[in-house]
Amino acid sequence: MKTKNILNILSIAIFSIASNYLSAQEKNYVSEVWSADQGKNYKNPVLYADYSDPDVIRVGDDYYMTASSFNETPGLPILHSKDMVNWKLVNYAIQDILPKEHFSTPKRGDGVWAPSMRFHNGEFYIYWGDPDFGIYMVKTKDPLRKWDEPVLVMQGKGLIDSCPFWDEDGNAYLVHGWAGSRAGVKSILTLNKMNPEGTKVLDKGVHIFDGHDAHPTVEGPKMYKRNGYYYIFAPAGGVATGWQLVLRSKNIYGPYEEKIVLEQGSTKINGPHQGAWVDTSSGEDWFYHFQDVDAGGRIIHLQPVKWEKDWPFIGTDHNKNGIGEPVLTYKKPNVGQSYPIVTPSETDEFDGEKLGLQWQWSANENIVWSSKLPGQKFLRLFSIKVPESENNLWNVPNLLTQKFPAPNFAASTKVKLTPEDAKEGKTAGLLVMGLDHQSIVITNKPDGFYLQLRRAEKADKGGEEKILFETKLKSNEAYLKVNVNEPNGLCQFSYSESGKNFIKTGDLFQAKPGKWIGAKIGLYSISTSKAPRGGYADFDWFRITKN
Repeated sequence: MKTKNILNILSIAIFSIASNYLSAQEKNYVSEVWSADQGKNYKNPVLYADYSDPDVIRVGDDYYMTASSFNETPGLPILHSKDMVNWKLVNYAIQDILPKEHFSTPKRGDGVWAPSMRFHNGEFYIYWGDPDFGIYMVKTKDPLRKWDEPVLVMQGKGLIDSCPFWDEDGNAYLVHGWAGSRAGVKSILTLNKMNPEGTKVLDKGVHIFDGHDAHPTVEGPKMYKRNGYYYIFAPAGGVATGWQLVLRSKNIYGPYEEKIVLEQGSTKINGPHQGAWVDTSSGEDWFYHFQDVDAGGRIIHLQPVKWEKDWPFIGTDHNKNGIGEPVLTYKKPNVGQSYPIVTPSETDEFDGEKLGLQWQWSANENIVWSSKLPGQKFLRLFSIKVPESENNLWNVPNLLTQKFPAPNFAASTKVKLTPEDAKEGKTAGLLVMGLDHQSIVITNKPDGFYLQLRRAEKADKGGEEKILFETKLKSNEAYLKVNVNEPNGLCQFSYSESGKNFIKTGDLFQAKPGKWIGAKIGLYSISTSKAPRGGYADFDWFRITKN
């Protein structure tokens, strides 16, 4: 047996032991508002949360997923599963987006685009394209711990959606797409030769597919090899209404045959594409893809795969046109045994020494934004000054948010505002963030504390934040809540001074997606530029519950 194969087998065994240790040591979280596990079957989506552009790999009996994170930090989420249906958020591959100073303020929609994850020579690799700076790579021997520092593999403008491929002969390649907004061209796929270490490209690249004639906006390529064929799985047609394309060739440089293997068809699952082909140790094949549901983001579906004449057939052919369509329910993958239900964390009681992994900032984190000391059973967010020139929260970096977890849910928190020496100008509260944003907050004035409902429309265009509702509070504490409901994230904000009887404030707010992401729910603490320094808000807990 070759040394390379022995190393891979030993690495797989180590990762299996590590994942079992993780499961034993950390209590599994089960969402109150969404679980795909239905016993012997599962329902789609398997993740009703915005894990955009997913890639998934199997290492032994363990499955790992990553996804786009754009400007949010920490970035490149790492999710783990034993059965392909129940997923747990276990880590992030990067803490800061490079260049660090550039992403110290929100660059919404920029940053980490469409990553690919691979396991090679005993190490995990993730490649992603930043449309403004180039293609990066980060790697590790243990995905549950700190990853290495990222490496810029290929510098350039408009380079996106990259995927590495190591062939049996030792040659390494990188396939990627192009962002028309930066490169001036899109809908083509390009292949570059890499050094065996996967740390830099060695040539200018060769175009291997042009989608302009039949497959506009072809992007997000994932490369595999099976039965002597090189396969490229690539979405086309655009996020909302596109389809899944598969290319194949006996030569890595082509020419490539093409076939549409998944489309919406007669189903309600729009734009079923962009994801990962994964197999099980029992010999089954599966495909992960996303569906864009507007404010809910790009949610993750799992489809069965069968191979016919060396082409993958994904889903079920409801309308009998030879092209697969998504399933809503299906028998769970055969992974040899059953596993307990687990979902990514949502609620955070703020009892631990660190924030839960579900939280992300809107830019590279500054340590002065928050405090979480040992034994401190609350989260303290400091009142960070917002420049007077800002009309809303779009460019505020210290927004602490997480993904919408389901089509229907309630989010609540208890907050205490301490303005210190400031007689006015300190604000903290509960936020729904997107192209429009709305929040319910406590703020201080010379005569006391007030509860306000605030909204900014077209925040990305500089729309001014306005006060929709205001009432004076008896103290500097309040319970804040928002109920989110179908269709499309209709939000009702409310408050209470006792925590028992909640008073609705304002009309329904239609949540809006952000730039390439769904709406987010979270907390923040800010100060006007004219207010004295200091001040903070203490949040006792943050809870996601049923409506």
